[in-house]
Amino acid sequence: MLFGFLNIYKPKGITSHDVVAKIRRAGGIRQIGHSGTLDPMAEGVLPVAVGKAARLIEFLDEGKTYIAQMEFGKVSDTYDIEGALKEYSSKKVLKEEVLNGLRQFSGKIEQIPPAYSAVHYKGKRLYELARQGIVPDDIPKRTVFVNKIELLDFEFEKQTAKIEIDCSKGTYIRSIVHDLGLALGSGAVMTTLIRTRCGKFRSADAVPVDAFVDKSDVESNLINPVDVLSYNCYNLSEFEFQKVKHGQPLKTKQFEEDEYICLVYQDELCAVAKKGGKDILVTKKVFVP
Repeated sequence: MLFGFLNIYKPKGITSHDVVAKIRRAGGIRQIGHSGTLDPMAEGVLPVAVGKAARLIEFLDEGKTYIAQMEFGKVSDTYDIEGALKEYSSKKVLKEEVLNGLRQFSGKIEQIPPAYSAVHYKGKRLYELARQGIVPDDIPKRTVFVNKIELLDFEFEKQTAKIEIDCSKGTYIRSIVHDLGLALGSGAVMTTLIRTRCGKFRSADAVPVDAFVDKSDVESNLINPVDVLSYNCYNLSEFEFQKVKHGQPLKTKQFEEDEYICLVYQDELCAVAKKGGKDILVTKKVFVP
């Protein structure tokens, strides 16, 4: 039984669901899922959970890093180059203005999700409403956190910029681009987006989705869940392994209360547990038969 994660590099032009479908066909695997959806126009890291590892997606580190390119002077209904474009301003922005403008997007910020997004609104996806020409004026704001936002490149003549953003789950990069453009009085649209990190999964180690042809390709690239979960590990004795197997709690003075822990036996993840009161480890998800 296959159990682990794949670090897939999703190319432009296909959906995250397309990636999952390809891996499912290649490996003959029914139980499979992904973390951190990427839009078709975006490329980069897409973690894919294989087998029972799909039950671990909620425990993955949710921090992400992106590199985005933008063009000033235009806006679109999707906030990117693939939407309905229109000229916004003839103003030429300066590098110093861009640097100053980016500072307002550092730390805890509030965003209004784009009209063309998968966010639910009164029982429907926003993009479903947008395609009907409906853009609600009361879309709830979201609070997200930007750990770092840095200008990597700026070309005055072309009025383009490249930025790197390290952020929390749920951050819309194209919203940052759009809002930056409005703040500068020039307008801006995102032209490319690359995700270089998703939790512990990084683009330098990612495998192109086209490299997966059959089950052996899945097996050879499978990552042990212990290597991608950001929790401390507790190595089980044979006696403790049997207790976990039968759903019994363990006692230990290690770890902090409410801390999540990987329970490991012979280098394999057996369960994810949480430290409760009275030095008890309570299993939350068990992965042994």
